[in-house]
Amino acid sequence: METDKNTVVPGRLVVELCGLALKNPVMTASGTFGYGEEYAPFCDLNRLGAIVVKGLSLEPRLGNPPPRIMETPCGMLNAVGLQNVGVRAFIAEKLPFLRQFNVPVIANIFGETIDEYRRVTEILTRAAGVHAIEVNISCPNVKKGGVAFGAHPDAAAAVTEAVRGETDLPVIVKLTPNVTDITEIARAVESAGADAVSLINTLTGMSVDIERRRPHLANVTGGLSGPAVKPVALRMVWQVVRSVQIPVIGIGGISTAEDALEFLITGAKAVQIGTTNFIHPAATMEIIDGIEDYMIRHRIGCMKDLIGSLQIVF
Repeated sequence: METDKNTVVPGRLVVELCGLALKNPVMTASGTFGYGEEYAPFCDLNRLGAIVVKGLSLEPRLGNPPPRIMETPCGMLNAVGLQNVGVRAFIAEKLPFLRQFNVPVIANIFGETIDEYRRVTEILTRAAGVHAIEVNISCPNVKKGGVAFGAHPDAAAAVTEAVRGETDLPVIVKLTPNVTDITEIARAVESAGADAVSLINTLTGMSVDIERRRPHLANVTGGLSGPAVKPVALRMVWQVVRSVQIPVIGIGGISTAEDALEFLITGAKAVQIGTTNFIHPAATMEIIDGIEDYMIRHRIGCMKDLIGSLQIVF
């Protein structure tokens, strides 16, 4: 639907995602926005499409020893190790703050065993104020020699099926890019009951201090995020959009409205903003405004006319 230039259309940015009505397609990415409290002084949380909280485990987790974060020329390496307060402390101490806002809260979860995923999901499902579950399958499966759940279709499907069996909330599975064929994993979790997929998680990377001849990170390797990964993320989103019937949420190197628009035009139904939050805490607000400005300039009246409008014609 085309509209006159400069016309403000109520609800222009609204997106329906897994039964949730989002005010706009801009979400925060897990691990970069804490539990929301840290960013409240810098941006209006009520304007966000959704808040995805820092990853939650069954028990509190201290994470990896320092150094665990390093800036790269075009991004960031992190080996924080999924430090978090644990699911019960989140519900008791962090969730009450988020309940104040009129915005969907998506709980990102992880575990070392399928049973841990199941138990965290069960606890969160009973908590008022959680609107969806995002399942991080990039974690090592301790019962399978430490290989990430998301590296193999069968393991990814098993986690998804376990979570699906414990909740009526929407289940979003966050995919790792550290695989040969991400579409194979996407199809596996779709078949296992996922309502949507989000991608990409970080790319495994490494950096060396040549003077000391040691890795910069105590964990040796870490997850690469930021602008460096955007072309890879965009390519994978494009592949997955064409491979599954469920919604795709784009993540990876999104710093500006222009970046977000690339993902939306490629077919992502929503986007998550991550690393840039550390540099520019109000980035999400500017991205929301920028998407709307673009839609006004191009006379696009609703998100469904923007999402997936990529034209491959040369």
